Amino acid sequence: MIITSTGCVNPFAPKLDNSLGSAGSLISDLKNIEGVFQNLQYSYTFKDTTIYSELLNKDFTFAYRDYDKEVDVAWGREDEMRVTNSLFNNSERLDLIWNNIVVMTGDSTNIVRSFNLTITFNPTDIVFVDGKVDLELKKTENNTWQILTWIDESNF
Repeated sequence: MIITSTGCVNPFAPKLDNSLGSAGSLISDLKNIEGVFQNLQYSYTFKDTTIYSELLNKDFTFAYRDYDKEVDVAWGREDEMRVTNSLFNNSERLDLIWNNIVVMTGDSTNIVRSFNLTITFNPTDIVFVDGKVDLELKKTENNTWQILTWIDESNF
């Protein structure tokens, strides 16, 4: 009987891959505006309310136009977190794709960017949302970007 000691590899606990480094990270440090969009996409893809909450300024406001009632609707950070948490919990999959930046001020504090969002509630209930976000961004005391105002200009 020959016993060799080559070690054990557990396929359910693979080694951590450190080859990505900071440049390949899925989560941004929010030091630039592209990081805000990267973290939004990450938070939707992985339904991560912790990452999402870090994007919203304490004075955050979300607004959209209710075309059925012909009124503008707005809410603050707390309601936004509740609504987003509900979306994350009630959908099977969220696919957010950022398209071109349509407008951006020189200081990067106002950005209008187009997007496509596919919300899969179940295989027979899939919603496609297309439109633009009009974001007002603000730098924090930590020199990171946060969303101060989000105006939704989508078909939803």
